[in-house]
Amino acid sequence: MSDSEKGKSQSASGAMWPAPFRGSQPVHARVVIPGSKSVTNRALILAAQANSPSILRRPLISRDSELMVAGLRQLGIDVQEIEVESAGARASATNATKELAWKITPAPLKGPAAIDVGNAGTVMRFLPPLAALAQGAIAFDGDPRSHERPLGPVIKALEELGISIDHGNRYSLPLSLVGTGKIPGGEIDIDASASSQFLSALLLIGPSTVNGITARHVGGELPSMPHIEMTVEMLRDFGATVHVDAAKKTWRVEPGALHGKDMVIEPDLSNAAPFLSIAMVCGGSITIADWPQKTTQPGDQLRTLLREMGAQISLNADGLTLTANSEKSALRDAPKIVGIDVDLHDVGELTPSIAAVAALADSPSHLRGIAHLRLHETDRLAALTREINALGGDVVEEESALHITPAPLHGGVFHTYDDHRLATAGAVLGLVVPGIEVENIATTRKTLPDFPGLWSSLLV
Repeated sequence: MSDSEKGKSQSASGAMWPAPFRGSQPVHARVVIPGSKSVTNRALILAAQANSPSILRRPLISRDSELMVAGLRQLGIDVQEIEVESAGARASATNATKELAWKITPAPLKGPAAIDVGNAGTVMRFLPPLAALAQGAIAFDGDPRSHERPLGPVIKALEELGISIDHGNRYSLPLSLVGTGKIPGGEIDIDASASSQFLSALLLIGPSTVNGITARHVGGELPSMPHIEMTVEMLRDFGATVHVDAAKKTWRVEPGALHGKDMVIEPDLSNAAPFLSIAMVCGGSITIADWPQKTTQPGDQLRTLLREMGAQISLNADGLTLTANSEKSALRDAPKIVGIDVDLHDVGELTPSIAAVAALADSPSHLRGIAHLRLHETDRLAALTREINALGGDVVEEESALHITPAPLHGGVFHTYDDHRLATAGAVLGLVVPGIEVENIATTRKTLPDFPGLWSSLLV
């Protein structure tokens, strides 16, 4: 049975959500996107190692980040929810005077502890290295799919650093380790070709090791380089010294104290993809509040990708505004969408939304460089092919690519395989294809607290 088929059987009991249909009625809306999962979870790991408390403003509060917080609490870190004064464009957008923040107070890491990672890649890869700094026994487990997701390079790296780990020689979850309160550090080779998170996991604990960490990538092409750049930038923001030798694919994090920060978490730009898609496929315009002028988030590449697909993009202090193509589609009563031939290797998480928009385009698209998406919450290439084609689409799956030829679509069930980005892709198609039911829309809570509510509020 393929990963895709496994995913379908696992989520078969999920309730059906009738995707709101809008057709060719233009939208004019402003959206406040919750905080970045990638930034939130990296900030939590760094704050836990700091020498003073940190305040994280506008953190993402979703299943993934809640699992990270719960894991830190299990290790002895104090994480409290507090209210802070609202400010900036988001405050005016929401008319709120107060907003939620997390206060992280570091403490010596200790076991025993049992940590649930769910199916969150950042949690299953970032927390074990941090836990190795603890004193005591720490056990990790998660959802059934987490046992199938790659974790071996992180485990092997920790073993080479002297950490005792029991994984039944599977090099996957579930696992347990016994920490001695310190990690010597040193030089380590790691194959991060399946996920850049393997490399980030080691770099994030570098300052707390005795001798620092020198990590060299030794595998195939490194995916999601923007996420590595995000890790480096955030380490430096917390006070770490990081040396990068891109030519040698080597990163060096010096040992030293991290300092607590008061920081605002950027909105999750990858989560903006389905919301920007509303204007792409229905017409009108969408503004994403507080879009950063400068960021390492891969989702920032949406500006280029969607412009190439025919949209007009503007960015100012208020946020990013996407306006649909003024030219009409020859195939639908809607704005024209231009097919795209693009390598999404560094921004694979955008693929489901881009694929949904491409299925509604006026010309074919070729989405390349995305073999690593087979190792996410599900095999996303197989799942997108199966689900779009089941609605009448024409998607050809290649080993590392999808070739999408627009075709008339019809209603039906869009299975999600417990994958939040599949669910939002189904919602995008449902905007202009009547009768689409998205299975288990609740899986979107992995990175969006209330996707159905926010989605529906924009379509009234």
